[in-house]
Amino acid sequence: MVSIILIGLSLSFDAFAVSVSSGISNRDLKIGHIIRGSLFFGVFQFIMPVIGWFLGKAFVSYIEAFDHWIAFALLAFIGGRMLIGALPRKNKATSSEKSIDVQNIGNLTILALATSIDALAVGLSFSMVNQDIWIPALIIGCITFAVCFFGFEFGKKIGLAFETGSQIIGGLILISIGIKILLEHIL
Repeated sequence: MVSIILIGLSLSFDAFAVSVSSGISNRDLKIGHIIRGSLFFGVFQFIMPVIGWFLGKAFVSYIEAFDHWIAFALLAFIGGRMLIGALPRKNKATSSEKSIDVQNIGNLTILALATSIDALAVGLSFSMVNQDIWIPALIIGCITFAVCFFGFEFGKKIGLAFETGSQIIGGLILISIGIKILLEHIL
């Protein structure tokens, strides 16, 4: 259960960064916008692992001999990508340039989809280690909703200080969980 909560927190960090950034640059967000945005992120984070799990189950007989390596590689890749994304870059956009209006449903859908792609890979990983998906997906979705709700409110109040830090923490947690899966199967 602790691993599921940590995965949920890790997966929610991208959406958290978007919600903080949106809260900073859209200080006129009303509670309805915040709830709707948080729901979009949470629902997408629920749906994507389920899709990944079903895709994994369809192909499990072909890959079960090395599935733990695939789960490790996927989680390490996602975590590594989060760490690389946290590195400072030249000409990094300001918060107002990075923000997209989350009051627009189309923009919100794109953001929710983009921040939940990693959850698809996590669902695929779950299927490879015979982990049930429904309760973990629900936990991931609820955690993301709560984290994003907090992120929108937090963003309205202070700067982007935690955006990069949250990506680093999320990346390290995903890589650690991948290592744990690999070691459990090897040992």
